[in-house]
Amino acid sequence: MVDIATRVWNHKWKIDPIVRSLIDTDFYKLLMCQSVFRNKRDTQVTFSLINRSSHVPLAKLIDEGELREQLDHIRSLSLRRNESTWLRGNTFYGKRQMFRPDFMEWFEQLRLPPYHLERVGDQYELTFEGAWPEVMLWEIPALAVLMELRGRAVLNDMGRFELQVLYARAMTKLWEKIELLRVDPTLRIADFGTRRRHSFLWQDWCVQAMYEGLGDSFVGTSNCLIAKNRDLEAIGTNAHELPMVYAALAEDDVALAKAPYDVLADWHEEHEGNLRMILPDTYGTEGFLKNAPDWLAGWTGIRIDSGDPATGAETAIRWWKERGEDPTKKLVIFSDGLDVDKILELQRQFAGRVRVSFGWGTLLTNDFRGLTPDDRLAPFSLVCKAVEANGKPTVKLSDNPNKAMGPQDEIARYKRVFDVGTQERLDVVV
Repeated sequence: MVDIATRVWNHKWKIDPIVRSLIDTDFYKLLMCQSVFRNKRDTQVTFSLINRSSHVPLAKLIDEGELREQLDHIRSLSLRRNESTWLRGNTFYGKRQMFRPDFMEWFEQLRLPPYHLERVGDQYELTFEGAWPEVMLWEIPALAVLMELRGRAVLNDMGRFELQVLYARAMTKLWEKIELLRVDPTLRIADFGTRRRHSFLWQDWCVQAMYEGLGDSFVGTSNCLIAKNRDLEAIGTNAHELPMVYAALAEDDVALAKAPYDVLADWHEEHEGNLRMILPDTYGTEGFLKNAPDWLAGWTGIRIDSGDPATGAETAIRWWKERGEDPTKKLVIFSDGLDVDKILELQRQFAGRVRVSFGWGTLLTNDFRGLTPDDRLAPFSLVCKAVEANGKPTVKLSDNPNKAMGPQDEIARYKRVFDVGTQERLDVVV
């Protein structure tokens, strides 16, 4: 077990690059990349960093030279032989050779494309432009770099014993959460915390603690590198990126209304079982389910990632019943802004009514709230999203309007096309 505090003190983080591997990313990113490679590989997409927490002045905290050094290092990475062997030969979701030979041959030759970095006031403008399968793989490592460099800036002022106490308190805080969670042996929970983790070493420690503390209740991690190194299940399906880009490519309103289902039709051809999870909230869950084709009701389950989670699950249960499906056989994955109290509340509310699982993110791998003066290590909301596809802007509405993104005129158009009514504004925790 790595002594993280000593590692930080002795080396001031210089010995370790933040991103160590091209598979230091979320599993769903690789699944989506293969789908994009198969269906839309020539689409030109722009990704952009978006700091929803403008009170965190990233450009004042993070040295531009250090940031470029880390980003340049990522561009030097390529898939290692043992990583390729793991992806080609491992069993994922009960299926061998999940990744096709043509995709793997492409991935083995990949180097991530150039980035554009510019300081704008107290923030950084960081963008990635190019072929969709290539630029999409920047999202997770870019976020991990920004989050960890911000943490290093705070930790750099701390002494040796202060660091030891800080990490001891953080470890105790997480272990106390684990003790609360293991009271219910029926709980099923995975680590979804790569994108806003405190650091790679800390995420790895958190995953090991979850595995030891929760046993079979801990079902795996979204981080491919940690899953490989720790012989754990790699967990993940798909994300909002797919419908956002498909929608941006739509020629008219009719094609726009159809785009979210085109995404899942392509996915349906490639995957089965627990990989057939609906993510319905990109343009509003209510409208998505109301207009969904009947074959989608036969999918395994649904992931709730915005809005009030209980409301989202109740909506899904009603929809399954209306479509003649048995909700008790369906899987509901909660994954938005979770911490222990909310996890246990949702587990009690929906146990026995559906199969319940949780993807625990930022407040698993980056909960240093209250452990430093002025809360300087508290997590914040940073995203890297596809903002343009073939020259056309992307839009995300979400079930929480505070998460909406895109030009205002396009947001209005999408709300009209997808019949999105009044939405409740909820705080974006992380």
